[in-house]
Amino acid sequence: MFAVGHMAIAYLLGKGSSKALRVKFNIPILLVLSILPDVDIIYDFLRGSNLHRGPTHSIVVALIAFIPLFIIYRKKSIPYFLALISHPLIGDFFIGGRVQLFWPFSTTQYGLHELGSYYIGITDPVNIALELSLFVMATLVLYKSGDWKVFFKSNKTNLVLIIPLATVLLPSTIGYPFSAPLLLTEPTLAIAHLFYLVLFSIAVLKTLSYMFKKHFQHSTKDTQTKIL
Repeated sequence: MFAVGHMAIAYLLGKGSSKALRVKFNIPILLVLSILPDVDIIYDFLRGSNLHRGPTHSIVVALIAFIPLFIIYRKKSIPYFLALISHPLIGDFFIGGRVQLFWPFSTTQYGLHELGSYYIGITDPVNIALELSLFVMATLVLYKSGDWKVFFKSNKTNLVLIIPLATVLLPSTIGYPFSAPLLLTEPTLAIAHLFYLVLFSIAVLKTLSYMFKKHFQHSTKDTQTKIL
């Protein structure tokens, strides 16, 4: 599944679970967690290995990593945990399969295809239609709930959006890890990628601009104080 689908699923799960648990959640952090398992793609590229959908997609690893957060933040950490495990348990399980869900206890690969179902690849029309549907649903909820305003506020946590911008959205839009840019191979889906690309860029640039202005103002005040 492309990043658009993973982020849409994570946001919808985060929104639903936070409402049920009556807790607040940070949208940028939630979205980053949704694509974090695919860090193994970068590792494979740099090391020439083939670990994709292995250790970083394990729900065992995810659970161990979240134990301290469960102890400290309790139910507040649940939306973030759901965002993380939704990547292998929902997105990759149904699209592509071959997920080592119980690594390191087992390297057995799981997925809808492994259970005997029709294989749905990442570029399969079924997946494209599914991701676009999820994107539309998530965007509508984002708009109606007013959550979109988060990306137009100056908040330091918005800087974490640099991660999906640099590692997933921009690379996939121009080509990597695919043989050609999404704009050429899947133009409809590329629009969804560009939407997030622009939205995240605005959030990051607005926050950096605010931080720069604040730093500049402090520097000016310090200079004036020394002169006086």
